[in-house]
Amino acid sequence: MASPLTMLRYIGRFTLGFLGTAGRLTLFAGGAMRHTMTPPFYFRTIVRQMVEIGYFSLPVVGLTAVFAGMVLALQSYTGFARFSAEGAIANVVVLSITRELGPVLAGLMVAGRIGASLAAEIGTMRVTEQIDALTTLSTNPMKYLVAPRLVAGVVMFPFLVLVADVIGVFGGYLVAVYKLGFNASNYLQNTWEFLQAEDVNSGLVKAAVFGFIVTLMGCYHGYYSKGGAQGVGAATTNAVVSACILILCFDYILTEMFFAK
Repeated sequence: MASPLTMLRYIGRFTLGFLGTAGRLTLFAGGAMRHTMTPPFYFRTIVRQMVEIGYFSLPVVGLTAVFAGMVLALQSYTGFARFSAEGAIANVVVLSITRELGPVLAGLMVAGRIGASLAAEIGTMRVTEQIDALTTLSTNPMKYLVAPRLVAGVVMFPFLVLVADVIGVFGGYLVAVYKLGFNASNYLQNTWEFLQAEDVNSGLVKAAVFGFIVTLMGCYHGYYSKGGAQGVGAATTNAVVSACILILCFDYILTEMFFAK
């Protein structure tokens, strides 16, 4: 059995390690944000990253959203039918998709795709000393590698979530009309009347924050990776796991800010 002194040593080592990591991440994020606002700007790199993050993520985001909307409509019907409240299904679907499921599911799916890709790409550049070569050539790695990806993530995530909202609501419409027998015009009218700008705007704000988190964690873990191929693999795993955890944490924080009374 470990002695109290040994337990304190473990706790102290964990606390110091956590604080050191948090401080380094904060400094990394602050430096990256500063470089996004100061010239020179690598517009070609930004556009290429916007295509990679936004356009090529549309299939996975769209598939996730449409099945989420379909399942939500089906599950809502099975629950509301017990209370003869089937008419509220359209309201529940549009509210859940725009406020929560659209941003969160899109963030988690893109974190698995883009977060891993960024960490692997930048991590490979780190272990093969390409980042050191950029510094030797008087090119700031933070400005050339990190800043364009942060800008692309913050800009493209709201567009992805907006597409996810539309596709998710459409998935609920398909199940409600063609499987559950709802009247199509009444369902669309209920959806439109219940939807408010605040619901959509809150989801888009969440999307911008999630985009920053995903790209930041991918770039951070890749930038500080070490140890060859094994280190790149660990950086990729850490980027995805940390991004998913932070997405869920900030989802609660932002929901509290927007909707807490």
